[in-house]
Amino acid sequence: NAWYSKDVTVLIPAALENAISPEVAEAIKPSVKVLAEAANGPTVPEAEPILAQKGIYVIPDFLCNAGGVTCSYFEGVQNDMNFYWTEEEVNEKLDQKMKDAFYGVHNMAQSASVDNRTAAYMIAVQRVATAMRLRGWV
Repeated sequence: NAWYSKDVTVLIPAALENAISPEVAEAIKPSVKVLAEAANGPTVPEAEPILAQKGIYVIPDFLCNAGGVTCSYFEGVQNDMNFYWTEEEVNEKLDQKMKDAFYGVHNMAQSASVDNRTAAYMIAVQRVATAMRLRGWV
């Protein structure tokens, strides 16, 4: 369990859910500036305020590890439309999607004065509400 007490700039929990408890958050070294959640749900909600108080920039799991599912979506599009994209084209599309998602969350967090996870949820709710309105469901 010493992985979280390393003197690093970027900490990447990549294996276990609920790995960042309040106790672990307290033990994270001051050198850590970014927590990139590569695992699913590595940070428990009670640890979030501790990370914020330490000034750690958290990239939430559903943003940080979205590359795989985004690439799977691209595969589905290619299959459905009988397209073929080269690896370079897929990588370019993936790079742009991930950058757009990251900056969208970052900008929302800044403008709404909320953390990145809350900003990502806000964007998701806005998108669902817009889709429901466009379909005439609300």
